[in-house]
Amino acid sequence: MHEETLSPSVYRFRPHWEVLPAGTQLWRMHSSRYAAEEFKPFIPDDPAPGRFHGTPEDPYPCLYAATDAETALAETLLRSRPFDPETGMRLVPWASVRGKSLNVARTRCELNLVSLCSGAALAAVCQDHLLLENEGPEHYADTRLWAREIRAQAPEAMGMIWGSKRNPSRRALVLFGDRLGHSADGPLEALPYRSIPDLGSPDGIKEANQLLEPLRSAIKEPIHR
Repeated sequence: MHEETLSPSVYRFRPHWEVLPAGTQLWRMHSSRYAAEEFKPFIPDDPAPGRFHGTPEDPYPCLYAATDAETALAETLLRSRPFDPETGMRLVPWASVRGKSLNVARTRCELNLVSLCSGAALAAVCQDHLLLENEGPEHYADTRLWAREIRAQAPEAMGMIWGSKRNPSRRALVLFGDRLGHSADGPLEALPYRSIPDLGSPDGIKEANQLLEPLRSAIKEPIHR
């Protein structure tokens, strides 16, 4: 993020847009207590809110996803994860996938998203690559404020989409649950036959590691179950 302390509201944005067609498949890694198509509600005392979560002033439910399974895993599991010098791999602790699922859902309607996929698109909302790349609670407090202002100035936005930091040729996105109420059956349709319902199980680890292998990454088997 920029170092200045000016509020995002002092700027006038000219957002770039990307439309995801109905029928687009979106992958997400998430807590198994949520269904594949279920949005995470705003939690006022959430100990670890994400980059573009809601705020008390704008408490929307959200759902993070990616355009492919590999990127959905990478965006969640490879944050600030260094390569191990002995193996040349990024090794993910088993605790990171315990109680987690990898699911895919299909969009039932077009989704009108604010694009953050290029330097020009970021500049259109008066930002640069740091909006997407800085990590940690001290930065996410600012990025959530920026998301709130983008929503305020683009009330038709159903979410935002950007290039994945950890798999740069692919896309990651966030959807705003309060902007998707026009579909009677909900905006997403779960496709359970393609899911990994328990990423912490032996079969789940095996399947996930096949997806992560091109990124030289792997989930470590637990020593004790």
